[in-house]
Amino acid sequence: MSHTPHSPATDHPAPTTQAATPPVELTLEERLAFINAEMTVRLDEAAVAYEVNTAHIPIEPVDLADVITVPIDTGPAPLPDLYPTPAAALLQRAHHRLLTGGWCKDALIDENGFRCMLGSLRAEAGGDRGLEADAAAVLLDAIRREFGNDVDSVPSFNDAWAKGRVPVRMVDQAARLADARGL
Repeated sequence: MSHTPHSPATDHPAPTTQAATPPVELTLEERLAFINAEMTVRLDEAAVAYEVNTAHIPIEPVDLADVITVPIDTGPAPLPDLYPTPAAALLQRAHHRLLTGGWCKDALIDENGFRCMLGSLRAEAGGDRGLEADAAAVLLDAIRREFGNDVDSVPSFNDAWAKGRVPVRMVDQAARLADARGL
């Protein structure tokens, strides 16, 4: 009998493989946690790379007097009147003031400078009490059209809300109503 070398592949039986286990399905929260961890690592690496890449750049202090060339306290530019009629234009400006300057309740103007619905009308009316009254009447009518005749006044409606989204929207609707009426 001659001795012939055998290859290892033929000497031993093939190892048995176990059936592959299906991947475990992760919940949404688990997937989000993994993504959050991965993004945190990437952001940390990017922050380090940024620091390394910009460490050699000399930084000189900036004097704001050299940068700011306009008065600081001018406030936002006035909004052009979209409505040709005085009450509608006033309501539109009051709406813009509420959006840009902030809304409040329980006061015409609060300690932060935020205004209620009537406070914004008064500020934009520029002392014209007749125009202010006309706009307030249209505003109350717009409120009653949507919320019923149980609303007794603009201030009570304004103060009934915890957030200003609905009161501010009603000032905008009143501007459209005033325009439709030619006021």
